Amino acid sequence: MLSEPAKGVAAMVGTCTIWGLSSLYYKLLADMPSAEVLSHRMIWSLVFFGIVLAVQRRLGAVIRAINTWQAFWRVALAALMIGINWWLFIWSVQIGQITQSSLGYYIFPLMAVVIGRMVFGERLSRLQWLAVGLATAAVAILTFGLGVFPWIALTLAVTFGIYGLLKKQLAVGPVVSVTAEALLLAPLAVVVLLQTHHNGGTFWGGDVQRFLLLTLSGPLTAVPLILFSYAARRLTMTSIGLLQYLNPTLQFACAVFVFAEPFGAWHVAAFALIWTALALYSGVAWRQDRARRSAARAAAVSGTAV
Repeated sequence: MLSEPAKGVAAMVGTCTIWGLSSLYYKLLADMPSAEVLSHRMIWSLVFFGIVLAVQRRLGAVIRAINTWQAFWRVALAALMIGINWWLFIWSVQIGQITQSSLGYYIFPLMAVVIGRMVFGERLSRLQWLAVGLATAAVAILTFGLGVFPWIALTLAVTFGIYGLLKKQLAVGPVVSVTAEALLLAPLAVVVLLQTHHNGGTFWGGDVQRFLLLTLSGPLTAVPLILFSYAARRLTMTSIGLLQYLNPTLQFACAVFVFAEPFGAWHVAAFALIWTALALYSGVAWRQDRARRSAARAAAVSGTAV
């Protein structure tokens, strides 16, 4: 029998494997406009989550998640951020920029550190500031070397960072909150698909195979989020953060080894800086987590002795 932490690791690895390899799936839909693919993803995610919550008899929790103006606008902004993030990722796959999307998800943990400093006034250690500086240098190197600002990577990192900040402020679980977000985006998704039909396209993708691929976007979105929720209850945030690097690593592998995207000297230099920055960030996070656990054990022993 696996221990609870081992089950959490397995669930987190499953989550990041699905996310990391999802570019293989979206590449199959590369001939469809990204807005249409995103619209189907929103609708079928809503259907899948709706079924899950109906089985759990928790559908009412979705309405309660947006039953005040403050909660509504927070969920709406979260929906906007994840909608932009998902669309940009799909589009980057379609245009052969998976390398840049992987860079964005590598940068995200460092972006989260910056957001924590700006929003919550969290203090950063010298090594954390160095990690942020190395990530900034990596962006500068790519901009100078390739002559193109890596806006896809930075937009993915920023939108996911803001999304994480908003989710931190929601008083509901991930399944309920994502269902609420999909519910708010569903009308826009329907409008996009109706406009596609009006312009001569088809609401259902054109053929049975395409329709089945599009409906798969529902469980492809829902299952990793459910696994992530399962893992989050069994692992420390440090463990989750370290395991999440599997996602952009698999994206990067797909980009370079499956789709043969360009990866020259400037990419090598930039990614080397990013990986060094993440090593520093992870080392600090691991030491902080170990110190917290040691303090908790000491407090427990002290309480028992008293």
